[in-house]
Amino acid sequence: MLKSLLSSAVAATLCTSAALAADPVKIGMITTLSGPAGYLGQDIRDGFQLAIDLEGGKLGDVPVEVLVEDDALKPGSGRQIADRFLNDEGVKLFTGIVFSNVAGATVPEILDAGAIFVSPNAGPSEFAGKGCHKNYFVLSWLTDTMQGSAGRNASDLGYKNAFVLAPNYQAGKDAITGFKRYFDGEIAGEIYTRLDQTDFAAEMAQIKAANPDVVFQFQPGGLGIAFLRQYQQAGLLGSIPMVIAEPSMDHAILKAVGDAAEGLNVSGAWNVDLDNDTNRAFVASFEEAYGRAPTMYAAQGYDTALAIASALKETGGDVDDTEAFRAAMLATGFDTTRGSFSFGKNQHPVQDWYAMQVVRDDAGKLALKTRKQLMAAHGDPFAADCDL
Repeated sequence: MLKSLLSSAVAATLCTSAALAADPVKIGMITTLSGPAGYLGQDIRDGFQLAIDLEGGKLGDVPVEVLVEDDALKPGSGRQIADRFLNDEGVKLFTGIVFSNVAGATVPEILDAGAIFVSPNAGPSEFAGKGCHKNYFVLSWLTDTMQGSAGRNASDLGYKNAFVLAPNYQAGKDAITGFKRYFDGEIAGEIYTRLDQTDFAAEMAQIKAANPDVVFQFQPGGLGIAFLRQYQQAGLLGSIPMVIAEPSMDHAILKAVGDAAEGLNVSGAWNVDLDNDTNRAFVASFEEAYGRAPTMYAAQGYDTALAIASALKETGGDVDDTEAFRAAMLATGFDTTRGSFSFGKNQHPVQDWYAMQVVRDDAGKLALKTRKQLMAAHGDPFAADCDL
């Protein structure tokens, strides 16, 4: 009897020691860290890491190790990194992708391997409807809906005739489709630019010739900086208003273009001035940790970490049981910097959308100020086609 009790005690001690010595959960972060759009991935990485640092190297009381690699905005590179993480590192939980073309090449590889992907930014329509998947979650927005908020904003502002531009890749196509879905007026012209384009002289000439009421453009990161500067240089800034969504006017773009942004009407799901406890704490912590203002990408990275933390806490760090992880994610037992948030049928956000404007604050400094709520608890048009 005594021998049996001793054996049980030893076994219990060994199990406890094994649990304490267990390796941290590996999280594979594939993101864009180089090139004109590199700051998008840098902010996602930094926002995600901030949540870990604030929890002492853990998410949901579970130790984690984040493996970060740069996809350089190349779909092939993203797929190769995913393959290496899956096969060499044994990663079962992924995040980080910024661009939809990289997601289109990489996410299927991850899901086919039975792993989980939680998107902090890329939200292509191809994974939102019939292509939805039980191991795929989006914490940001659907591209169609983000840019659709600009269409709603343009209509609310009374514009009747719009010229639209976006890069010629999946997110650009989704952007223009979304804008047109929510815009009540006519389209004066529609142009798809190169994803690496920095000279927009030909496009400026076409806008002048069309003479629309308003211009909508989706040019993220460095592309947006180049476009706005050239829009101002072409003399269009004071003659043809522009309505855009936040990827074309985040806080980094605002800082880079300065006066060229004043007065622009913007829409999005997050801003630094959103009045909730999670957002206030995030903005203060991010500025203290990194010495700069966060962009929406940083907020999305942070929110993604909070979502994963909630699921890891519920599952005790188990990511092999994907059904249990999914149930924990869908319970949405976490706060976000955006306030109200839930997952729709297709595991994409149901959230509020806001109209903003670039104005001068009391100190005379340009800032993106939230004006009003555009849409409340709004999902996306593809969820009905998802069979989950």
